[in-house]
Amino acid sequence: MAEAAQTLGLSERHVRRLRRGLREEGARAFMHGNRGLASSHRLGEEVRAKVVELGAGRYAACNDSHFQELLGRDEGIVLSRASVQRLRRQASQKPKQRRRPPTHRSRRDRRPQEGILLQVDGSPHHWFGPDQPTCTLLAAIDDASGKVVAALFCEQEDAQGYFLLLRQVLRRHGIPLELYHDRHSIFQDNSRRSWTLAEELAGKREPTQFGRALEELGTTSIAAQSPEAKGRIERLWETWQDRLVVELDLAGIKDLRAANRFLPGYLERHNRRFAVEAEESGLAYRPLAPALDLDLILSFRYQRVVARDNTVRLEARLIQIPPGPRQRSYFGARVWIHELLDGSLGVWYQGQWLVRGQAGKLDPRVKARKRKPSLPERAPAPSLPLALVTSAIPAAADDAEPHQKPRHPWRTWKPARTESLSS
Repeated sequence: MAEAAQTLGLSERHVRRLRRGLREEGARAFMHGNRGLASSHRLGEEVRAKVVELGAGRYAACNDSHFQELLGRDEGIVLSRASVQRLRRQASQKPKQRRRPPTHRSRRDRRPQEGILLQVDGSPHHWFGPDQPTCTLLAAIDDASGKVVAALFCEQEDAQGYFLLLRQVLRRHGIPLELYHDRHSIFQDNSRRSWTLAEELAGKREPTQFGRALEELGTTSIAAQSPEAKGRIERLWETWQDRLVVELDLAGIKDLRAANRFLPGYLERHNRRFAVEAEESGLAYRPLAPALDLDLILSFRYQRVVARDNTVRLEARLIQIPPGPRQRSYFGARVWIHELLDGSLGVWYQGQWLVRGQAGKLDPRVKARKRKPSLPERAPAPSLPLALVTSAIPAAADDAEPHQKPRHPWRTWKPARTESLSS
């Protein structure tokens, strides 16, 4: 017994107990006593059937993790993800997505503090179901914590939507230090046009409407060279196209207005589930100055010259400028027309509004228009040789209209003076 206990690593007393059981029961004495019996922690048949039924019915579009969360939140069935996965696979319910082997990439460290870097992007998708038209969801996610700080549904990805998204960030948190985005023409000028004289003197391209707003806010604009470079928000779209579509369908939401009202509550649940603690505590957002006019910065602006009747025009809309101090006229002044996000217009000149909120709201989808170059930016006309210039001037016809009127003094005949000269 002593040698057997030393070999088995057991006590001598327990080895004697095993020998006695072998004599009485045979090899069965070495089997666990609960073998072949149901576990006391086994799920009841009703719960198992309920989970399988919901997994194939109402929550069929959910993945295993999302299904497990919805069971605890809406159905009162608290289970582990492994249990939900096991029940669904036993019921031949296939996983929603196939797992692919990861591709090797170099990891970029997170920013140490919230507010240093925000990643923004838009995702066009059938957010309200495959039978509904496509719309775009814009979002801004913090790089340090993975917290979604703002989101907005809109019809398409345009500058107006990003202005509205940025206004949410500014009002709720403050001014971020950096903004990470793709190379969309909303953020940078991708045209192949030649540089203007003003751009050559400045050494850079004239910024877009959104890029100009970032410069005025003091936020650094960073363009990603690939979708993987801003992988944090790209993974957010993968999560939301899986989870948010189901949440919107369960809530019965089919339009943009209701979806935008639904988003704040969903963002709170998403951030509690997926956000992490930043490496450093505190916020790096810069506070908004009291004198900062967000309507002025977050707008589309165009330079115009005031006409003689003190009006300026933006396409088909005309703005009348009231007289200044002492009935001053603004004829010839170069002013800025600002098209605000609600579609109204304003005229800005020398640090003040001359007109604001004029011309009505004709189209709620405000967009960036092609800006006309100002007079100093126009290239000078090329000088031509005198022979080419004179040859290009058409010869006057014999019956051309005279420049002087018939009763002009130069055309008046004076016979008396002619006779005296001839004599």
